[in-house]
Amino acid sequence: MPYRKIKFLTGQVYHLYNRGVNRQPIFFCKENWGYFIRQLRHYFQPELINILAYCLMPTHYHLMVHLKADDLSARVMQPFSVSYTKAINKQQGRVGPLFQGPFQAAWVDEDSYLTHLSRYIHMNPVTAGLAAQPEDWTFSSYRDYIGLRDGTLPVPDEVLAQFPSRQAYREFVESYCEQENKAITHLLLNSE
Repeated sequence: MPYRKIKFLTGQVYHLYNRGVNRQPIFFCKENWGYFIRQLRHYFQPELINILAYCLMPTHYHLMVHLKADDLSARVMQPFSVSYTKAINKQQGRVGPLFQGPFQAAWVDEDSYLTHLSRYIHMNPVTAGLAAQPEDWTFSSYRDYIGLRDGTLPVPDEVLAQFPSRQAYREFVESYCEQENKAITHLLLNSE
């Protein structure tokens, strides 16, 4: 297991993310997106970890999680990544790693970071030019946050508790600006 600069502590929130090797796709057909989400449900058991927010992009993913048990890498992330990679390699007739390396992680140590990170995650498809509005992107938790879908994968309460209503959260997300995107991107690049 590679050395990490941050420690994973029970009860804390983390931003987990990874991208395809050489920034190549990690999803090759429609079924891959659904399979990825099914694998999240399988490995991210509620007694181990809660997914607060997520966004799946063609070449990478973002997960904001609340850790409820020790040993995130060995118990959750490693088997999850290996299982997804094996399935994609078999389906695509490919060999070797799918992801650029071990997953990346940043500790979410403040409520303001929690809310701004959720906005960054939900705006990812918009800033990448893949959707006009965040609710247009099916493969994120944003629809669950604003009440357009009643999914069971994300547990948005911790983020939504920072706002008086779902509408207030929606307005917060829609007020996102490019300057904030640059600030969060800089933070992520320097976190590990």
